[in-house]
Amino acid sequence: MKAKAVFYHAGCGVCVEAEQSLAAALDPARFDVEIVNFASAPERVAEAEAAGVKSVPAFVIDGRPFHINHGATMDQVRGAT
Repeated sequence: MKAKAVFYHAGCGVCVEAEQSLAAALDPARFDVEIVNFASAPERVAEAEAAGVKSVPAFVIDGRPFHINHGATMDQVRGAT
């Protein structure tokens, strides 16, 4: 069974670079990767926060948040959406 990996980001340069290099590097045989850009899916901010995301870009893999770089806090994301 594949692990679910959701990559949350806000569309900034740091986030897009992380998406292009990190999300693409996950082995598709092991991970079911979903990309969530809050610029086009602002309704998913609450979902990310409930999963433990404190800043973006971040992955949530099998329910565990992994913060990649401190690009924007979730308060900043909410203010931009």
